Amino acid sequence: MDSFNPDEVTVRSGHFIGGEYVEGGEHGARRMEVARPSDGVVYASVPVADANMVDRAVENAWQAFRTSGWARMAPRERAKILRRFADLVEADALALGRLEALGSTRPVAQAVSWDVPFTAEGIRFYAEFADKLGGDVAATDHDHLGMTIAEPYGVIGAIAPWNFPLVMASWKIAPALAAGNAVVLKPSEMTPFSVLRLAELAVQAGVPAGIFNVIQGDGRTTGDELVRHPKISKVTFTGSTRTGAAIMAACANSGTKPVTLELGGKSPQIVFADAPRLDDVARRIAGAITGNAGQVCVAGSRLLVERSLAEPLAERIGRIFAELKPGATWAAGTTLSPIISEPQAARIESIVGRTLGSGATLRYGGVRADAGGSSSGAASGALAGAFYTPTLLTDVTADSEAVREEVFGPVLTLQTFDTEEEALALAQHPEYGLAAGVHTADLGRALRFVRGLEAGTVWVNRYGRTSDFMIPTGGYKRSGIGKDLGRQAYEANLRFKSVLIDLRQ
Repeated sequence: MDSFNPDEVTVRSGHFIGGEYVEGGEHGARRMEVARPSDGVVYASVPVADANMVDRAVENAWQAFRTSGWARMAPRERAKILRRFADLVEADALALGRLEALGSTRPVAQAVSWDVPFTAEGIRFYAEFADKLGGDVAATDHDHLGMTIAEPYGVIGAIAPWNFPLVMASWKIAPALAAGNAVVLKPSEMTPFSVLRLAELAVQAGVPAGIFNVIQGDGRTTGDELVRHPKISKVTFTGSTRTGAAIMAACANSGTKPVTLELGGKSPQIVFADAPRLDDVARRIAGAITGNAGQVCVAGSRLLVERSLAEPLAERIGRIFAELKPGATWAAGTTLSPIISEPQAARIESIVGRTLGSGATLRYGGVRADAGGSSSGAASGALAGAFYTPTLLTDVTADSEAVREEVFGPVLTLQTFDTEEEALALAQHPEYGLAAGVHTADLGRALRFVRGLEAGTVWVNRYGRTSDFMIPTGGYKRSGIGKDLGRQAYEANLRFKSVLIDLRQ
């Protein structure tokens, strides 16, 4: 994938409602500046949808749900439209990938080769559910017919994060649309543009205008108005635990609507001395904390290693860290993403600094990275974006801030253990339970940890998901409620009506 000039990419900055762009230029409308993480340049602004604009988007979606025929369409026809939508997304990979790379932390090579195809394939996956999952006929006595009928909720309110804008948006919209719902999506105000193109492509594919609307704005104003709106029947959100709790409270106070929440994580990677191919294990572990510069909810940020293996594994991880090349997301050779914003980079620095101050040892990294300027659209010399070196901290305890708190950056902590019992105790986090990794050649041990770990996903001798969309993702404890992906995500966009017919009449 070649580099591109970010100054040559045009973005549309409004809302997308009823199949059209709405610039949001009403008198007195507040706007927010949008900066490129790679160089800090403000390249656009977006309108902040207030209560009136949110109501306009939701009402438009509600009317489309009632009158467009989307929910009543033969499921196979709805599936055909969604497959056509996926084909258009795939065909638009270069333009979508550049939009994604322009304003997010996703390097263009990864956006084009992974994010866009993953988005398209996810839409195809849920299209196939449309005519394959519905209600059930219940076991009743001979004189009765009992059944459950699956029906769409109506309008789903979706809020997607900034770390994988296209992919996370598709996790929300694909199962909702396949189930016959309308969707009003609010992307992050830091990464607002690629999903607008996604909404355009949906209409081109034949999704009725209004069935997929996009509104711009911040969480405090736009997000809060969206989740509280009386015609939003269900809410789905990916983001921080704190925001998820606020959304859950808002939903409870505005109609007790159901929620799906994928929230924060502090995921352990547990390595036993019998783990096969140590070089492969080291690369796997390093990738789980440096991918997207650690700005991943399932990032494997807590490394727990059997004591005899700690030193050789740490050395290998350090060498891999040194290979990574920070740079602009629009540069073809970038292998270490920028941090999304300067405040987030400062937060990472502060957590590392306080952890070191409490007695931890800095093994690798721990400083801002110097990212060279790109030949395309950036001045020579270092970029002004926020880059942070991959960091390994040792001599930490369960009370160390970098062990306890979700850093959301390329910061890995290392703790050692001597027994399975000690490893399991270290792996359990008092608040989070999103994911975990176990690296061992002992199948029995692996299964004991699969059963014992309080985590919604456990990977064995790997770390990270594949394109097996059937395997759901979601957390335990404060890491969330409900599931994205899998059959569970589709069924979460349906409500079930019980019917009992007396045949004796």
